[in-house]
Amino acid sequence: MNFKNRSKKEKIEIISVGVLILIFILLGSLSNVIFPGSTFALVIENSIGKFFNLIRFVEDNYVILLESLAILIFVWILNKIFLFIVYLSTKKGKRSETIGNLLKGFVKYLSFLIAIFLILGAWGVDTPTLLAGAGIVGLAISFGAQSLLEDLFAGLAIIMQKQFVVGDIVQLELMRGTVREIGLRITKIEDLNGDVLLINNSDIKNVINTSSSLSLAICDIGIEYGADLEKIEEVILKNLENIRNSIPNIKEGPFYYGIEQLADSAVVCRIVAKTEEHNRHNVRRALNREVKLMFDKNGINVPFPQLTVHQVENKKQ
Repeated sequence: MNFKNRSKKEKIEIISVGVLILIFILLGSLSNVIFPGSTFALVIENSIGKFFNLIRFVEDNYVILLESLAILIFVWILNKIFLFIVYLSTKKGKRSETIGNLLKGFVKYLSFLIAIFLILGAWGVDTPTLLAGAGIVGLAISFGAQSLLEDLFAGLAIIMQKQFVVGDIVQLELMRGTVREIGLRITKIEDLNGDVLLINNSDIKNVINTSSSLSLAICDIGIEYGADLEKIEEVILKNLENIRNSIPNIKEGPFYYGIEQLADSAVVCRIVAKTEEHNRHNVRRALNREVKLMFDKNGINVPFPQLTVHQVENKKQ
């Protein structure tokens, strides 16, 4: 939560703690300057000064501080070099981009761990012993973090098995949307309304990748029962190429699939075009428009629902 969004009481508490820490640092670092030769300065130096005397801390450890700074700069440069290599290696294709995002996250965390252990080593910490202890602790934690490991392995399986990549449109039990990010633990899917679903990788089951192949944009349009069906079909077949030229997002087709249905008030003809999934709805709308314009130009009527009512006359007895 931002400082501006906090309540007045929380702001006062944060400011009070900050002022108190600042006073301790000033007293611990400058007690001999503010109260030279006094008993109060001696008391401060032997109590607060042991923890808050930054001047003495810098004087006693400036070499190690410089070494720590050099380590941070070195690891930062190394991190940028690795990230640039990952970018060059994975910039082509959606799957490569997805793998690149995973590698970037891995490099970031690995760089952080390397920096921590190098700095601890510079300060005299026995890092081999620390690593051994971290291994034992990590083993203990792993038994309590099975869900985290499941999410991690599930995310790797999604990438390696090419189930879907960033930019694909997928259908889950909960929703249908575009994959925006595949992380080490969670996947982000955005639906048509802009709502983003955050789902654990291990919970992604029975997913349908609608972007794995071309999708169908379907136009069903009705004609009158009394119309000449053969002539109408001839007009449709003659204008399919013009329809394709009018809709650039069509990848294959359009194709005339014949009579889809003998409805109550119309004979329903079906025209289908193949396109990429993210363009399917736009192509379907454009296909409806072009077919209606084609019918209008050729004098083909699109019927409306009709209801025939039979009235029985009551005969006088």
